[in-house]
Amino acid sequence: MRLRPSLCHRLLALSATVACATQRTAPLSATSPADEALAKEVVSAPDRLDRDREMDAHRKPAQMLLFFGVEPGTRVGEVGAGGGYSTELFARATGPSGAVYAQDTPDWDGPGLTRIWEMRLARPALQNTHHFVRQWEEPFPAEVKDLDAVYSVAVYHDVLAEKHDTGRMNQAIFAALKPGGIYAIIDNSARAGTGAADVERYHRIDEQLVRDEVRGPDSGCWKRRASCATLKTRATGTPTPA
Repeated sequence: MRLRPSLCHRLLALSATVACATQRTAPLSATSPADEALAKEVVSAPDRLDRDREMDAHRKPAQMLLFFGVEPGTRVGEVGAGGGYSTELFARATGPSGAVYAQDTPDWDGPGLTRIWEMRLARPALQNTHHFVRQWEEPFPAEVKDLDAVYSVAVYHDVLAEKHDTGRMNQAIFAALKPGGIYAIIDNSARAGTGAADVERYHRIDEQLVRDEVRGPDSGCWKRRASCATLKTRATGTPTPA
C-alpha cells in the first residue's frame, strides 16, 4: 500500500530552465499578497470535500500552492495524481482559463480509482481537468505540450519502488514543458547517501538522487534546453525513517 506522506519532512523542487544550477530556499517565484490570497481562497473554498479537508493538516495545501507558485490561467501537468487531492487544488488555482492534466499509473488502476475520478471530474471545480491512466514513462499524450509546469507530489519514490524508469519519465516531462517551464517535485527525504534504498520500505528518497536524475545528462533537460536547472529545498523536519 502506497503512502501519501505529508510535507512535514522535506520539500524539493527543480525548475526546468534557468541560467544556472543553484540551491535556494525561497519559493519558485516570489510570493505576493495576491499569491497568498489565492492560496487561502482555494483552500477555504466551501465546496471542497470533507475528505480533502481532513487531509489538510498533514498535506499543507496553502504552503504547497505557494511553494509551486500556481497561478490562474496556467496549464499544468501532475504525475501520480492518486485520488486527486492535489489535482483539485491545482484546478481551483489555475481556474477556468487554465488547464490541468493529471496522470495515474496503470499500477494503481482499478474500480476504486475509476470511481474516485468519475466523482472528481464531475465537480464544477475540475471542469478544466483531464485525467489519464498511462505509464510513468509516457505520462502525457503527445498533444499535451508546452505546459507551464509539471508537478510531482510525494510520488517520485513510487516510480523507483515500482521498478519503472525515472530517466524516461523525466525526458517525457521535459518534452511536455514549454521553454522556461517548471518541473517541481515534492517527496519525503531519506538520509543523505541512501539513494533509493528506502523507497519501498519507508516511502522516502535521497534528495541528491533526485537532483542527479533530474539534472543529469540523460534527463532530457540538457538536450531540450541550453541551461538548467535551479534546485530548491525546504526542510521542515528530520529525514529519518518513521
